[in-house]
Amino acid sequence: MLVALSGKLTKKLVENLGPGRHGDGNGLYLVVDPTGARRWIVRVVVKGQKNRKGGPLRTDFGLGGADIVSLPQARDRALAYRRMAKQGLNPRFVARQEMPTFEEVARQVHIERLPTWKNAKHGQQWLNTLRDYAFPKIGRMPIDSICQPEVMMCLSPIWTEKHETAKRLAQRIKTVLDVARSRGLRSGENPVVAIKEAGALPKVKARPVHHKAMHWKDVPVFYAALSKKTGMAAKALMFTCLTGARTGEVLGMRWAEIDWEAGVWTCPADRMKTGELHRVPLTEAMINVLKPLHALQSEFVFEGQRRHQPLSNMSMLMLLRRMKIEGVTVHGFRSTFRDWAAEEAEAPREVAEMSLAHKVGSGVERAYARSDLLDRRRALMEEWSRFVTKAERKGGR
Repeated sequence: MLVALSGKLTKKLVENLGPGRHGDGNGLYLVVDPTGARRWIVRVVVKGQKNRKGGPLRTDFGLGGADIVSLPQARDRALAYRRMAKQGLNPRFVARQEMPTFEEVARQVHIERLPTWKNAKHGQQWLNTLRDYAFPKIGRMPIDSICQPEVMMCLSPIWTEKHETAKRLAQRIKTVLDVARSRGLRSGENPVVAIKEAGALPKVKARPVHHKAMHWKDVPVFYAALSKKTGMAAKALMFTCLTGARTGEVLGMRWAEIDWEAGVWTCPADRMKTGELHRVPLTEAMINVLKPLHALQSEFVFEGQRRHQPLSNMSMLMLLRRMKIEGVTVHGFRSTFRDWAAEEAEAPREVAEMSLAHKVGSGVERAYARSDLLDRRRALMEEWSRFVTKAERKGGR
């Protein structure tokens, strides 16, 4: 830990040492010129950065004259520089100021957290929100000077007009400031938390966004028409209709995720919105869609135009448009299934919700409900498959 604030030098030595470079320890030096002028420098090694020869990046920074900067002050400043270098931040800007800016810390946090996001797009969205709404206002400010007024400058203009974006922005600003505090660059309460607890921003009633969905009574005729098409987008859309799965879950599906013997597709946690793996019971109709595709020997079940790459996430929507199916989204088929389950199948709520990989009940209830109701969900999905394919089966007679 970088906590040492003592060293070899004393006030008397600082005043009387002759020409040369005199070490205090931890990279801090007193440099005495032949003229008698005295100044402080600190040498740091920036974590993870290399010099031109590929070795560790060691850099010296001036801390001011010894006649102005006392020994304790020099040690404090040297400690701040070493903290930044230890976190991989090059303190070169310290010639202007003693603290990194909000933008510099935010970009460092973004780089460090890239491996934790589901995909590169999500990571870029995290940074883009800060770039568009925070950096123009507080990006150049030292990280330790960001307080409630500065956060309010970012949030207030979009709090009601773009409420969901503003909430995400608040969370991301909070994360950056929390990280800065953990690295010794800030102290005190996070201003984002203080603003929330004080109720400084008005309450905004959430407006639910409904994906346009096909009425469940129209699905059998649509599915029969869809089954006559031979393209990969049609196969993916058929499977999506039957499973009620999300677009990304279906298009990212790999053959290794299928257990043919058990009749189960297991979608891994990193592709699920909930962050938890989800088992989908495979019905006969679903297997009929999958089996012919296995002969293609692709890594992905629904291969796109490029070998071993999935379909584009717009492919199914474009197919709907080519079929002249207006006012309907691919995601909307989840709502279609949910309406059918409630109105026609009269399925228990928890079975229908779990079929869509929705979390059911409070955190405590979920902790005790260990089962994912696979057998009960299989019965429901088989009933749904029979309903969806009934027009196709009649047409094949």
